[in-house]
Amino acid sequence: MKRWSKLQKRFYELVDEGIDFQIHCAVYRMQSRRGGTDLPRYFITLAGEIIFDYPKDFALKDGRIKSLAQGGAPLAKFYPYDSGISDIGELIREYIDTPKDELFKKHFDADEWGLANILKAADKRIGKRRLQILAKNRKNQAMQKVIAARLGALQQI
Repeated sequence: MKRWSKLQKRFYELVDEGIDFQIHCAVYRMQSRRGGTDLPRYFITLAGEIIFDYPKDFALKDGRIKSLAQGGAPLAKFYPYDSGISDIGELIREYIDTPKDELFKKHFDADEWGLANILKAADKRIGKRRLQILAKNRKNQAMQKVIAARLGALQQI
C-alpha cells in the first residue's frame, strides 16, 4: 500500500481544500478451499458519502465489468481476475502527470469508469467557468455532486 499512499498524497495536493473529497484504495483477501485472491476496491467519498465505488458500481451479476465510457456495455474483464485495479492507479497517475494547460481538453483513453471527470471536478486547477462546462455532462452523477460542492464552496468565498 506504500505506493498507493504516495499516489494518494500527490492527488490530494491537487484537490480543492473547500470540499471534503477523499479517494481510497483497499484490498480485501478472499480465502476459499480452492485458494485465495485479493479483491481490490477503489472508492471516493464526498462529505462522507460514497459517490464512486469500484467494483460495486461496475460489476455485473455474471462477474463482468461494465464500462461507463461505453454506455454501460459489459467488458471482457471479469472481477477480480481481470480487475481494473492497476488500470485505475495508472489512470490517476496519468491524470496527476498531465500539465495544467492540457488537463481540461485531454481525453483519458483508458478511463472506463468516468473517473477522470470526477478527478477534474475535484481539481483546484479547474476554475469555475470550466466546472460549469464540465457540468454539462449529465451522465456522471458522482462528478455532478463534486461540481455542486465546489461551486457551493466557491460562492462562500
